[in-house]
Formats: sequence, C-alpha cells, structure tokens
Amino acid sequence: MTASSLSPILVVTTGGTLDKQYFDALSEYQITESVIPKLLGIARVAHPFRVVELLRKDSLELTDEDRALIAATIAGAPESLVVVTHGTDTMTDTAAALAHIEGKTIVLCGALAPARFAESDAAFNLGMAFATCQSAQAGVWITMSGSVFDGLKVRKDREAGKFVAR
Repeated sequence: MTASSLSPILVVTTGGTLDKQYFDALSEYQITESVIPKLLGIARVAHPFRVVELLRKDSLELTDEDRALIAATIAGAPESLVVVTHGTDTMTDTAAALAHIEGKTIVLCGALAPARFAESDAAFNLGMAFATCQSAQAGVWITMSGSVFDGLKVRKDREAGKFVAR
C-alpha cells in the first residue's frame, strides 16, 4: 500500500499533561499550542493524518459539553480512524462518552509527563495509538504505557501511576 491509499487518521487534541508546558519555577503548568504535529514530524510519520486542535484543557476541567463536542467532532469527521490526545485523569469518562459512535476506531492516549520533557511517555503513547487505530476493530480503546485496553474496561490506578484493566 502507498501512503495515498491508506485510510487517513484524524488526531483530535484536547489538552492534558501531554500538551502542558512549564515556564518557570514561579508558574504552574499551562496547556499551550499542541505539540502533536511536531511529535509526528519528528517521528517521520508517513501515514496520512489530519490534526484538529479542539480543546486546551486539563482533563479534570472537561465538562459534559466538552465531551459532547469531542463526540460530535469525531462523529462528523470523514475519517474512520481516530486518535484523541487527552489528559489521563478523566480519559475513561471521555471513552464512555464516545462509545455510542459506530463504525470508527477511536483510540485515546495521553502522557504522565509533558511531551516537552525529555523523559516523557508522550511520543511512545502517540505511536501506540497510531498503530492501534490501524489494527484494532471499531470501538473505543485506550493506549498507555505499552498496553492497549478496551476503553470501557479500564481504570487509572493513580497510586501505581498506570492504567489497569477492570
């Protein structure tokens, strides 16, 4: 297959730790312009994709209206393969809000450390999400820390700092 014959991937960014930036010792993290296009460029991703920077929020600040906007954006998009970058604290809530969308493979991913940090898991998790949306069946999935989870059968174990099946 050539790159032009591959199904394109829609990447919807919502904010979260992945896109946080730390300015100085006196300021808190802020969610700034998404780093996703830069990460995909550095990784030399040849698969066709389109990035929609939808929100710039910590996932703890996401509302039901925000989740409805994410769902409407995905449902209305022509792409059937979707990656959603999202904060980890409420990722499973958004996965549940997307479960009604049929005919699309939706993969949520995030990071436990900002992508702008050298020792971040962001690029790896994004790569996992790209691979998962191309190989998994339609539905909602979460990829974190080298694992793929059914998006409706997973929880974040805050004490262990990872996602676990439930």
